[in-house]
Amino acid sequence: MPYAVITGGTQGIGRAVAEKLLSQGFSVAICGRNKLLLQQLHGEWSARYPSEKIVTYTADVSVPEQVAEFAAAVQASFPVVDILVNNAGTFRPGALASEPAGMLEYLMGVNLYSAYHLTRELLPGMIHQRQGHIFNMCSVASLRAYPNGGAYSITKYALLGFSDNLREELKQYNIRVTALCPGATYTASWAGSGVDPERIMEAADVAEMLWSAWHLSARANVDTIVMRPQQGDL
Repeated sequence: MPYAVITGGTQGIGRAVAEKLLSQGFSVAICGRNKLLLQQLHGEWSARYPSEKIVTYTADVSVPEQVAEFAAAVQASFPVVDILVNNAGTFRPGALASEPAGMLEYLMGVNLYSAYHLTRELLPGMIHQRQGHIFNMCSVASLRAYPNGGAYSITKYALLGFSDNLREELKQYNIRVTALCPGATYTASWAGSGVDPERIMEAADVAEMLWSAWHLSARANVDTIVMRPQQGDL
């Protein structure tokens, strides 16, 4: 049985990835901040996928101690980690000259440091088994600057750099690293925005691309996946 770990797995892309992997026979561990939603998902998924082990854990991934606690819960429940999806992240628009003080530090904690710390916690086991696949949820904001990108765009550039460095380090252990760079994807953050949901991608589209990259032979690695709405970025 394969095992996957996903941060920010209660909604949007993270939830879509979890449900895709569960449907393919994976046991899944997710974390999120909403304890009630985690409990609801645990019950729903356990009923739909009774053969798979499901771990849900309440954690704020911007806090390193809570990341370590989540990792410990994963290691106590799963014998190995086949897929790690560093998906947790948050968006705050703003200009560097005028955004609130502390915005960069906050977004770094959620969008970059969470992936850094969780990966470091789980890597020894992946290196020991000499296999696995790490997916980091970057963004088209990792590739080029745009108005009101501010600190958010900086953190996504940094996450792409983390992915590239990690890939180089882990080649010798047969561990694959893929940076996923989706454009506008419909999640709860788009609700009430006035943007037609038909104009942007579905979270399930990103999950399908992740599955395709994982499903290749062990001799192939997809370094970076860039996805955009068919009509282009907003």
